[in-house]
Amino acid sequence: MKVLLLHDYGTATGGAELQMLALRRGLRERGHDVRLFTSRATYVPADVLADEHCFGVVNTRLQVLTQTVNLSAVSGLRRVLREFVPDVVHARMILYQLSPAILPLLRGTPAIYQEATYKSICLTGTRVLPDGRACRSVAGRVCLREGCVTPQSWAVLMLQRALWQQGRSVFSRYVALSHAMKTELEMGGLTPVHVMHNGVAERHMRAPLSGPPRVVFAGRLAPEKGVDRLLQVFARVREVVPDAVLDIFGDGPLRESLEALAHALGVSPAVRFHGHLMREAMELTCDHAWVQAVPSQWAEPFGNVTTEAMMRGTAVLASDVGGQRDIVVHEETGFLLPPQDEDAWVRALVRLLSDRDLAAAYGAAGRWRALECFSESASLDRWEAMYHAVISEHTQRQRPATTHPV
Repeated sequence: MKVLLLHDYGTATGGAELQMLALRRGLRERGHDVRLFTSRATYVPADVLADEHCFGVVNTRLQVLTQTVNLSAVSGLRRVLREFVPDVVHARMILYQLSPAILPLLRGTPAIYQEATYKSICLTGTRVLPDGRACRSVAGRVCLREGCVTPQSWAVLMLQRALWQQGRSVFSRYVALSHAMKTELEMGGLTPVHVMHNGVAERHMRAPLSGPPRVVFAGRLAPEKGVDRLLQVFARVREVVPDAVLDIFGDGPLRESLEALAHALGVSPAVRFHGHLMREAMELTCDHAWVQAVPSQWAEPFGNVTTEAMMRGTAVLASDVGGQRDIVVHEETGFLLPPQDEDAWVRALVRLLSDRDLAAAYGAAGRWRALECFSESASLDRWEAMYHAVISEHTQRQRPATTHPV
């Protein structure tokens, strides 16, 4: 089978990008001919690992224009479609770089759209208002009134939305990462939506827990990730578990303020900000974690760090929002707690960091669930089945109706 993967970014940096690179690798290992087409844009210095790529740019006014109409993506994809002639196209994230201008090129080819954010129904892609409240409105003038976008970008992003609405019929399947995401997308007008969880690479079980009680966080240091709340919780936990330590992996706009907050709370000696590290280096520390904290303040579509922690054999303490509900089993693989309930987070974290056997038991249960439900192998099986289904449906539609003589 010849599979063309479309994604905005081709670096091994973000969760969605790692998923697409892993999917390409897994499909190739199963004998399929696979190409990945992305932009050349990068958020952090990193190699673009795509097979084919086009122009891309980040964090400038130009991105507002190119994510609406990227002529380089149109010409590049036209060439790839002509030369490669895929049996199926799998698009994941295309509305930040590649633009909806590429959609007309996909007519006549079986195609799947897998949403990785909420960009197809939300101008910012988060479904979160500037004050942190969940948005329940249809994209339009409300985005301007609530201050989600600037007046200058609003008109261009509404044009992008119009082009998406006009062209999205090229896809015969819409795919969400979780049931919570499916609900949001269907409320936003995409239907029907199938649920396909991200896969996680199988790996060895971490060594038996030892050393000081360790909490880890991995993710972008941005408001929606809730690291400020985690620091406040951790400061209270240290009053009960004084040898507890916290490792924070990732970078972002809040790093300086979070380091200042750790100092103000008096926990700086027990908190280490590692910045952005390669996965292998990060896992050396994460292997010693008693708890993975996922304090998201918004309904994230999935939770790759959660399934990665569970595959490692680490108990998870996560916000009871979004895709986390599909992953964590409360009081079996960890805890699901309201993101704003600081007291509940303190109690749960104290409980896990004070009881090594409980943390280990939750971690072992999480590993079993990760192997059973979220492995890359199972994910590949599901994608192969969906590819074959959309190819078969496309063939049936193209087949001329049989006529019978009167």
